[in-house]
Amino acid sequence: MGRILAIDYGKKRVGLATTDPLQLIASALTTVAANETMAYLKAYCDREEVERFVVGLPRRWNNDASEVESAIQAFVGRLKKQFPAIPVDREDERFTSLLATRAIRDSGVKKKDRQNKGLVDQVSATIILQSYLERKNNAPGRPNL
Repeated sequence: MGRILAIDYGKKRVGLATTDPLQLIASALTTVAANETMAYLKAYCDREEVERFVVGLPRRWNNDASEVESAIQAFVGRLKKQFPAIPVDREDERFTSLLATRAIRDSGVKKKDRQNKGLVDQVSATIILQSYLERKNNAPGRPNL
């Protein structure tokens, strides 16, 4: 069983999170510059087995697509071309930045460190991945453990 890797795509920075090999726990991985994402993912996939990518799906509160969605769709196209054997799923990421900021604040991180936007991107990717795992594990027909 390979890892699931979540991607919180932004035009400047990309937050990444991954599961353990058993796909039980979502953990922050890193933040990379948007233009370095494919190189990072290639190197990561060369050393770790990745079973699936989960890319955030930004929506506004009224369910309309966010303004960054067209850039994300282009990124997903590149991702599928670069890694044709790895499926790509999308996961709603509404409010993840807000939730990430609150989680960082509530964890006791110093105010100066809370301003690190890369940390917010990593935590947002982790929230996206955790949401995906919960939805997948609660799917109809799946036995409750």
